[in-house]
Amino acid sequence: MRTAFVDTLLELAATDRRIFLLTADLGWSVLEKFATRYPDRFLNVGVAEQNMLGVATGLALAGYTPFVYSIATFSSMRCYEQIRNGPVLHRLPVRVVGIGGGYAYGHAGPTHHALEDLAITRVQPGLTVLAPADRPQARAAILNTADHRGPIYFRISKDKREAIPGLDGRFELGRPELVCEGRDLLLISTGDIAHEAVRAAQILNSEGVSTAMAVLAHLGFEPSPELCELLGSYRRVATLEEGYAAGGLGSLVAEAIAREGLACRLSIHGIRQNFPDVSGSTTYMRGRNELNAEQLAAQFLRDIKQRRRAA
Repeated sequence: MRTAFVDTLLELAATDRRIFLLTADLGWSVLEKFATRYPDRFLNVGVAEQNMLGVATGLALAGYTPFVYSIATFSSMRCYEQIRNGPVLHRLPVRVVGIGGGYAYGHAGPTHHALEDLAITRVQPGLTVLAPADRPQARAAILNTADHRGPIYFRISKDKREAIPGLDGRFELGRPELVCEGRDLLLISTGDIAHEAVRAAQILNSEGVSTAMAVLAHLGFEPSPELCELLGSYRRVATLEEGYAAGGLGSLVAEAIAREGLACRLSIHGIRQNFPDVSGSTTYMRGRNELNAEQLAAQFLRDIKQRRRAA
């Protein structure tokens, strides 16, 4: 997805001289193409994310559309006050790019695990929070928001994965994109972990549980009408996100259900433990938190069987 980000940015920069890319001494082997082609619109500020946001704010005031690039923990948290007091309060078109959300940097340990980024960025009014699920959707999200006047936080995966079947790069602000239909359960996910949600839906469908699966790449400050409309069609809804279970996708869906008075039973699947005392691959860390497809499907099947016995 990082490559798709840079390639799309190059495409935009070819016709839009407002595009400017900044990095905090990260992204090598990824950003060179942009730096070589547009050296006058590229700046490495060094290991100084807070200063990078200040520079980006100044560039936006001067008419540029700056993209600031760093690991998700650093770009979202290290300079959170600068994001709030600069681009958000002044409604400037700064694009904050967080690479590798969740456990993408699993072996690097808790300092690099971006588990709060979606929650803390979502609570800023006017900051558009986007977590595309695959490369085609990342490209669509960048292109479709090229002229968006306010600030954006992009959570971009660092891994190379196949495109999600049925998503076909579809993206629209506020709209959940269905990738498979079902009647019994709606499973909603965001970001790279949507791949696990797709596989979980496939397992459940093979077990006779008619499961719909949707990708919601835009986590709004408030629930969108499109999200509320989709939720209103289901009695059982589950969310899956690679971050803490509070404040992010699950909270957004819960807010929608509460606000509209929907008759949905909701289960939120995310990270509930404190920082672990171990580190490991993304797959390993997801497994420790019961966030892989097989674990999710097993949880749903157990719950369904218990409810049938109780009835």
